[in-house]
Amino acid sequence: MTSMTGHENNPGSCPVDRGLMRVGDRWSMLVLRDIERGLTRYEQLRTSLGIAPNILAKRLAALTGAGLLEKRRYSQRPPRDEYLLTDAGRDFLPILMAIGAWGRKYNGAGALSRHLDVETGEAVRPVVIDANSGAPIGSRPLRLEGPD
Repeated sequence: MTSMTGHENNPGSCPVDRGLMRVGDRWSMLVLRDIERGLTRYEQLRTSLGIAPNILAKRLAALTGAGLLEKRRYSQRPPRDEYLLTDAGRDFLPILMAIGAWGRKYNGAGALSRHLDVETGEAVRPVVIDANSGAPIGSRPLRLEGPD
């Protein structure tokens, strides 16, 4: 993947570019989504996603290399691995929820799945906020400051 700077693996100072270098394609995000849902084994992921084996193998290797997944052996004979979210992978889940909320709002025709709060039974309505002010992102003017 090429960054805004035009050089692969040279993301410059843009944190969006740096993040997209790790998870900036549809398949990678869907792999993370399914692993969060408990589909941790290669065949489960391949079946759920309907993805070509070579593409899935590349995405799993890239997500593992980027530190979002860890591979754990669950069978010695035959050798089989499962993939689990790391702290970085779990920290990406709110971003996936926000993308899902955006997709529901702007591309929501037809029946769609949704996340429910287990305790309340209510549909989750993700909102990205500024932790300092509590204000939803997009509700107040922001200024981008370059690195020091």
